[in-house]
Amino acid sequence: MTPRERFLKVINFEKPDDRMPMVEWAAWWDLTLKRWQEEGMPANLSFLESQEYFGLDPMILLFPQTMYGDHPKPSHHGAPIIRSEEDYEGLKKYLYTDESLKVLKDDARALKEKHDKGEIIIRLWLEGFFWFPRTLFGIEEHFYAFYDNPGLMHRINQDLARYNIRVIEEVTSVLIPDMVGFAEDMSYNHGPMLSYDLFSEFLMPYYKQLTPHISSRGIKILVDSDGDVTEMIPWLKEAGIEGIYPLERQAGVDLSKIRADFPDFLILGGYDKMVMSKGREAMRAEFERLLPVMKTGGYVPSVDHQTPPGVSLENYRIYIELFKEYARKAVL
Repeated sequence: MTPRERFLKVINFEKPDDRMPMVEWAAWWDLTLKRWQEEGMPANLSFLESQEYFGLDPMILLFPQTMYGDHPKPSHHGAPIIRSEEDYEGLKKYLYTDESLKVLKDDARALKEKHDKGEIIIRLWLEGFFWFPRTLFGIEEHFYAFYDNPGLMHRINQDLARYNIRVIEEVTSVLIPDMVGFAEDMSYNHGPMLSYDLFSEFLMPYYKQLTPHISSRGIKILVDSDGDVTEMIPWLKEAGIEGIYPLERQAGVDLSKIRADFPDFLILGGYDKMVMSKGREAMRAEFERLLPVMKTGGYVPSVDHQTPPGVSLENYRIYIELFKEYARKAVL
């Protein structure tokens, strides 16, 4: 089977003929690649070439570039880009442009041949309705904005919803992505960083505007949120979301419980990256933990975030060897 065929089978709760898909949904850390190159991995490989080098099923990210033009940049990560309606008005002309859609469509055309042949899996990445206002307001001010600036919060998310609908229309005129992933990161190790009431008021209406445009094209809809996402899964389902990733083990996420409680919910990730530096037996034990869930369908196993630089090239090769073994076991 092709990489794309395997992936589509699993996210439709069907069993691949040969093995489960083997994907890395996120690029490796720069420091990880630097270490591996020092240990023998060829340098200057593209992300696609790196995945092929390890024998993975290539998953390629397609996303609209966010542009800020000559608007003042934040002073540091998490600092505000805007503080007022006036600031947003000055920035808005750069955010939702025809030019960014043209670049995105050109990127899709460049991937189309490989995608049509099933050689690659395409994950379309969209800014989410928690993530994007946080980017604009800054991390701390974003939390205050739910109460101090609700009108602007709604305006930003309405503009984003309209733009994301245009993104879907433009991309699907070229090809049909295999999944859409919304960047959100709205949980931490103790659960969601906002209440259901805030989610319902500030995110839900815009997801409900957008998700029908995606699902009507047969594309699976997932949310990318770090931390323990368990509590918010019912909220996501209500909003039209069909799955979640990356299911971080260090945040206490229990894949077996999620599968038992939400048997029709798609899950991606879940492999504890912290065992990958501990050798073969630790990595095998982690695959044994995941194997029962792998057999249920609707679960694409993957590292629960980017492979950290503490993992040697030798250990990563052992991980790939074990991944292939368990990917086959899961379909027996």
